[in-house]
Amino acid sequence: MSTIEINNIQKKYITKSNTITALDNVSFTVDQSEIFGLIGPDGSGKSTLFRILSTVLLPDSGEAKILNYDVVRNFKEIRKIIGYMPGKFSLYQDLSVEENLNFFATIFETSIEENYELISDIYKQIEPFKNRRAGKLSGGMKQKLALSCALIHNPKILLLDEPTTGVDPVSRKEFWEILNKLKLNGITIVVSTPYMDEANLCDRIALIQNGKILDIDFPKKITEKFNKDIFSITSDNMYLLLNDLRKFKDTISCFAFGDSHHLVLEKNKIELIQLEKFLSHHKNLSIKKIKPTIEDCFMQMLQNKN
Repeated sequence: MSTIEINNIQKKYITKSNTITALDNVSFTVDQSEIFGLIGPDGSGKSTLFRILSTVLLPDSGEAKILNYDVVRNFKEIRKIIGYMPGKFSLYQDLSVEENLNFFATIFETSIEENYELISDIYKQIEPFKNRRAGKLSGGMKQKLALSCALIHNPKILLLDEPTTGVDPVSRKEFWEILNKLKLNGITIVVSTPYMDEANLCDRIALIQNGKILDIDFPKKITEKFNKDIFSITSDNMYLLLNDLRKFKDTISCFAFGDSHHLVLEKNKIELIQLEKFLSHHKNLSIKKIKPTIEDCFMQMLQNKN
């Protein structure tokens, strides 16, 4: 059963100098009790889509429904059943942790005590700081407070716009563990992130760039579609190595990935010895054939579109 249905959503921003297409006929569905990831870099249209789903922005055309409620016509009903975390920390920074939580509970005509079970695993971690002003919390603590406020009214759907951006790795890991527990409780979760490694933590993902959906599938299915040979390559001079690899006659693409370069070659078109010979002037050269990541697939899709 689909809890969210999005059909041909279009949104443009008109400025004095030009028109920016933020969303270009975006369509997909999200199933009940699913963690659905919207994966893409800054400026790809993720936040615009979240604002439309949370009923704070109107689409130019198309249709979006949450539990069969239309985001335009039934915005009041939708606001009662969703929990929304915007990309920027938007709680009252001069209020304490407890005051913020009480405020959001009151808006939805409930109380911390009534729905404490919903947030207990999260709130216990920040409860020792309940009298501290929200603006004085660390990134990870702000994240947990924002999630607690989004959950306090027992929503059926969570919309989380880049919730782990700027958060330390430990807090990121804890956050995803929390999301999996919420999923087991029957909550449908839509989460956006620019971190490609978080794609594998979702049940299904949509890759988005320049307002267009590049692909929608299970993370494993997306990587299985990658049909080229790919190598991780390092040497003492990584800058020179990148330039040389891009000059190699059988190179399809080569990009820097962390501490190595990922080289894509035509499948079964080259023997490794040819590549090693071409790079023989590099010291401490290391060439390893690897399995593609979501990021490799994303880069290939962008290249194919261009």
